[in-house]
Amino acid sequence: MKPAAALRTVRRIALAQPEAEERLSHGSPAFFVRKKQFLHYWNNHHDDGWHALWAAAPAGAQEMLVAAEPELFFVPPYVGYRGWIGLNLDRATEDEITDVVENAWRTIAPARLVERVG
Repeated sequence: MKPAAALRTVRRIALAQPEAEERLSHGSPAFFVRKKQFLHYWNNHHDDGWHALWAAAPAGAQEMLVAAEPELFFVPPYVGYRGWIGLNLDRATEDEITDVVENAWRTIAPARLVERVG
């Protein structure tokens, strides 16, 4: 997916999550729920060549996803040690983006908020 279309898709999905907000973090769009970040969009940040999402993930998901689909998922720098996953947006479908965003939000959002929205 091209960067402009990918960012529009990410924004639409991320901001549809309850109480989600967008603001810049390190010069790139980032998404928060109640002041806690759950998602970060990167487009060739520091000329690293990646067009990707960095996303919070449930415990154990990082290892499973990276092992199963290493061309789609990766361990992102800086946040990978916390179990976050990287999603290669040049290879991702809209359904894959949706799954990653929704799981990231559920991983970070307060339990009562997650329960309230089902």
